[in-house]
Amino acid sequence: MIVSAKTEYACIAVLELATRHDSGEPVRIREIADSHGIPSRFLVQILLQLKSAGLVNSTRGAAGGYQLARDPSEISLGDVMSVVDSQSGTIRSFAEHPSATAKILLHRWQDVARQERDMLSDISFADLVQQLKEQGEGMYYI
Repeated sequence: MIVSAKTEYACIAVLELATRHDSGEPVRIREIADSHGIPSRFLVQILLQLKSAGLVNSTRGAAGGYQLARDPSEISLGDVMSVVDSQSGTIRSFAEHPSATAKILLHRWQDVARQERDMLSDISFADLVQQLKEQGEGMYYI
């Protein structure tokens, strides 16, 4: 599985929002960008894409920022990854005239991609927040 920087940043941002979901307070882009070394201009584009997909909401103003649009248990890694990387999981043959051999390989690769999508859809951001808590890699905020 190849994960682009854009996809990784999107998942990090959503996980940050998920860890703060219960507070009800919006999270500023700058906080996410600074704590994870993500270029803030790039993060703005990613969050706008997630907003268009209905995964996050934004609040304007001095106390503004981003929040999850749904409970973290209702958003999966697969949801975020499919929004940010629409080509993710797309498998096709490059052969001009696919032979039986190429077709067999293509079907196997498609099976693997389908299983990958299913696995990613089974991992919610609530699961990931719980894993963070269990590992003690807490996200500390002042």
